[in-house]
This record gives sequence, C-alpha cells and structure tokens, in this order.
Amino acid sequence: MAYNLLKGKKGIIFGALDENSIAWKTAERVHEEGGTFVLTNAPIAMRMGQINELAAKTGSEIIPADATNEEDLQNLVEKSMEILGGKLDFVLHSIGMSVNVRKGRAYTDEKYDFTTKGWDVSALSFHKVMQTLFKADAMNNWGSIVALTYMAAQRTFPDYNDMADNKAYLESVARSFGYFFGKEKKVRVNTISQSPTPTTAGQGVKGFGGFINYAEKMSPLGNASAADCADYTISLFSDLTRKVTMQNLFHDGGFSNTGVSQEVIDEFSE
Repeated sequence: MAYNLLKGKKGIIFGALDENSIAWKTAERVHEEGGTFVLTNAPIAMRMGQINELAAKTGSEIIPADATNEEDLQNLVEKSMEILGGKLDFVLHSIGMSVNVRKGRAYTDEKYDFTTKGWDVSALSFHKVMQTLFKADAMNNWGSIVALTYMAAQRTFPDYNDMADNKAYLESVARSFGYFFGKEKKVRVNTISQSPTPTTAGQGVKGFGGFINYAEKMSPLGNASAADCADYTISLFSDLTRKVTMQNLFHDGGFSNTGVSQEVIDEFSE
C-alpha cells in the first residue's frame, strides 16, 4: 500500500545489486511512494547484478560510481542534481564488503591490505559520501541520509569477522557527521541495524544460515525481511521522522533486546 510519503522527493540509492538486496527493495518502495532517484553502484558490482532491470522498472537513471573514489562521488552528486532537477532529499548507503571474509581469512589471521580495502568500502565510504554532499550543499533542509548496519557492531558474532569493526566505524561516522549535518543543514543521519538478511553479500558470511535461524528463534516478532527494511527506510526518508537523527535504529524483530527466548531454552533443555 502506498501513501505518497515521498511525493516530490529526490535522492540517490547506493548498492542495489539484485532483487534480494535491501537497496533494490527500497528503490521499489521509493518509486511506489512517489519519489525519484538515481541508482548507483561500483562498475564491478553493476556487471554482477541486474541494476538495469531496476532502472527500467522505476524509470531511473544509473550513474556508475566507486564510493571510495572522491572524484566519482563528486561526479555522481553533480550529475544526480542535474538529472533530478535540484538538491536531494534522501540518500541510502547500502554498501558492504570484506575481502577477508571472501578469501576465508580468520579474524585472528587478517591480511591487512584486505582489511583496509573492506573498511574503505564498507565504512569510510559513508564519510566520503556525506562529505561530498556536505561540501556541495547538495541536500535540502530536512533531508535524510540512511546507512545499513548490523548489531555485530555491539555484540560478537565470530564469523562476521572484520565486518563487525567496519559496522562499528560506520555507526560512529553517522553520529559524528549527523551532528554537523543537523546543525548546519538540518539534515538527518541515521543507521538501521537490520536482522540478518539473505542478500547476496550476507550469504557470503560463513555460517550465515545459522545466523538467520538463531535470530529467528530469538526475535519475538521474527526476523525483519529486506522488504520490511525498505518500509522502515521509507519512514526515515519521509517527513514523519524529521527529528530523528544520529541514531542507530534496531530493526530486528526485538532480537537486540532479548536475553533469551523460550525457543532457545527449549533447544538446549534436556
């Protein structure tokens, strides 16, 4: 059901790869709610995914950009404003990658060149995106910037590896930049700490099926899906959440506040 929550609003959506991705679901919902946007992803990710299909479905243009490259980001922001006809109202940062995870390196045996690359893509890129937007004065007052995270930033999940460190840094950037964006531009910056979700990136984590099954048993409402997360993101892009900023917002069916569930007790009871 659509409510025209984003009618007339314009933005950029990073990270839509395929129909399993949260960014993809969010783009579909933004379109349904009357918003217009530019889609962007790294050239290599675009070759792997089906972003052209999403662009055709939503009437959107695509601008390839490496989110770790400042020149690419400047070009992206400038061209997006040209295409969309003015400043932006929303931005979704849905980017994450760990080379250590991809290469099967344990957290106790990281290759630091891999670590640096993953940190740059997954976390520092969020600062680069916001700094580019800030310097270009590209956001309308009361705009909204959202990044996706996971509660491994607060609790240890062994196989999540260095992505946990990346997410912790990402959340800190949201708070720190959120202060300056709020004071000077009246722009909101938040992160959504989502349930484990079977996206293409998520499924690359060792034991990911166990993550999902455990979280499902622990969460009173069950895991939040990619489509659920898209709905939540829409609420943060809308004018209904104008005073919500610098927050890490758990969207996980109650997992983050549950010590133990009856299902987990039953699982381990004799």
